[in-house]
Amino acid sequence: MSPFDLAVSAEMTFTELPVVERVRRISEAGFAAEIWSWQDKDLDALVATGARFSSMTGYLHGDLFDEAGSAELVRTAALCLAPAAKLGVPRLNFHTGELIDGQAARPQYRSTGAMWLTAQRALEKIARLGEEAGVVFCLENLNTIVDHPGVPMARAKDTLALVESVSHPNLKMMLDLYHAQIGEGNLIELVRRCGDKIGEIQVADVPGRCEPGTGEINYPAIARVLADQGYTGTIGLEGWASGDSDTALTAFRKAFTL
Repeated sequence: MSPFDLAVSAEMTFTELPVVERVRRISEAGFAAEIWSWQDKDLDALVATGARFSSMTGYLHGDLFDEAGSAELVRTAALCLAPAAKLGVPRLNFHTGELIDGQAARPQYRSTGAMWLTAQRALEKIARLGEEAGVVFCLENLNTIVDHPGVPMARAKDTLALVESVSHPNLKMMLDLYHAQIGEGNLIELVRRCGDKIGEIQVADVPGRCEPGTGEINYPAIARVLADQGYTGTIGLEGWASGDSDTALTAFRKAFTL
């Protein structure tokens, strides 16, 4: 039995099925479900599945690196609170830079001091939104080498620094170890360093972004370190199935069962 709460992205598994059926299959397999956007989904139908939801995207537009972008991020984050409450989602995920079809909406290849200060002020507002609504906003790290070039302040060490600078219980990290392996590596020391700033962990193997066991990351070793440091929170498979989705979910569970 896993000591962690395991979740699976409905955006990346059982992709041959409609989203509602993906969520149902994930739930029937004993996992919580993760979704990304909510505005393109039938929320009532998702609720009717009886599934438990781990996280969803917590903003519609905006970024953290200038005043106009950060104001828009805070504004649209507030719009996500009612859908999150309807689904019972405890964590809302967001990024330092807006993504459109996975790419930076406004590419920035150099971070400035002004960007960092703007981000910190916006994150303080985001944290207060989370406190008022009883949810945790999670800032996700991204890799800028393969998947998301042009997103500033996106590495795990950057998102950790931002979360620590605000130091609020309703603002945590969405620590994505797939992205961190590509951009930074040294994952075991990274999870130790992030400690109680972790709100949720997302995983997929490298290369390929598929289930654990298909690439170079030793996820069972990471699982042991997480357990040793007392982490019992959510670990979500945000990766593609290399073949059959049921087989991928079995491999994911095995990697995080001690």
